[in-house]
Amino acid sequence: MTQPGNELLAEALRLSPSERGELAARLIESLDPTTEEDVEAAWSAEIQKRLEELQTGQVQPLPWSEARRRILEDIEEPGET
Repeated sequence: MTQPGNELLAEALRLSPSERGELAARLIESLDPTTEEDVEAAWSAEIQKRLEELQTGQVQPLPWSEARRRILEDIEEPGET
């Protein structure tokens, strides 16, 4: 990395975690400016739908320990449910 790049990195690392995350997201987006608005809209709609399902009780969240156990079972025994 060039000296200006190293200086910029050092300055960026002094930002708060949330500011670094936002900066990282914007940098990544700049590498692929072809992000499709339809994809973003679809993800937004999906997120909203899932939140509503949680809020209305249509679905129940699982504790991480249970979700992890199920994931590991699926990995160990593919195809068996």
